Order: sequence, then C-alpha cells, then structure tokens
Amino acid sequence: MIKLLGAVLIIFSTTWIGWDFSKRLIARPKQIRDIRAALQILEAEIMYGHMPLKEAVLKLAKQIPEPIREGFRLFADYLDEENQTVTNAWRKSVEEMRKLTELEEKEAEILLQFGETLGKHDRDTQQKQIQLTLKHLEREELLALDKQNKYDKMVKSLGFFSGLLITILLL
Repeated sequence: MIKLLGAVLIIFSTTWIGWDFSKRLIARPKQIRDIRAALQILEAEIMYGHMPLKEAVLKLAKQIPEPIREGFRLFADYLDEENQTVTNAWRKSVEEMRKLTELEEKEAEILLQFGETLGKHDRDTQQKQIQLTLKHLEREELLALDKQNKYDKMVKSLGFFSGLLITILLL
C-alpha cells in the first residue's frame, strides 16, 4: 500500500513539474505581447498625449495586465527617487520585471537598449526607437511561440513518463 502511494506521489510530482514548465513556455509569448502593447500605449501617450513620462507610465500601467504592470509601476516609482536618471530607473525596473516574469536575457537586453534612449530624444526620434524596439520584441515573440509549439507537449509528457520510469525502477 505504501509503495503504491509512493508511486502515485512520484508520478503526480513529476507530472506537475512538467505542467509547470509548460505553463512557463506558454506565459513567455504572452508577456512579450503585453510589453509590446505597453510600448504602443507609451508611444501614443508620447506622440499624442504630450504627457510627462511618469504620468504616461502610470496611465499605461493601469491598462496592462500583471506582471508587466508591476514593472511599469516600479519604473514610475524609481523616477520619483532623487538623483535618479531615466536610464537607471528603467534598468532597475527591467531587472525587477525579469524576476516577476518568464522573460529571457534577449528580451531584457532589447528593453535595456530601449531604456538607453528613453527620454533623450525628441518625439519623432523617440517614436522611431519605440518602433525599432517593437520590431525586435515581435521577433522574440515569434521565436517564443515557436519554442512553445515545439516543447509544450514534450515537457508535459516528459514529466509524466519520467515519473513512470522512476516508479518502475523503484518497484
């Protein structure tokens, strides 16, 4: 009876791990899409709203889902700190956002490069920088979707079958 219970727990645990990996694969493209949507909103606020950066970021943070919302809210908070440059505030918020999301190094690097130009140019140049960032993120989103399509079912199955293999070896 105890062996059977142990076998069930092992299979359940490894299956759960596989599903957790799958959930992460699914979350990454969505989070990249949310960042792209946030940057499009920021572009509209810069081009047509003529709002200060902090107000524009706070406004867009209300319109996007978690966990991306938290990254932009932190950016607005960091902008309030004394002697804080826009670039440093952006860098800190991207680092925090990365902890909260499934974003990989490539996406973080794209966002950090964008942060180097944020607030340093006129509206037209800023719009071009946003468009360039959006193109790079679109490419990463397509790669993330491809990775999800390739590995989603595999990691779920691998979780179950590795538990089954462990159970067979232990019995």
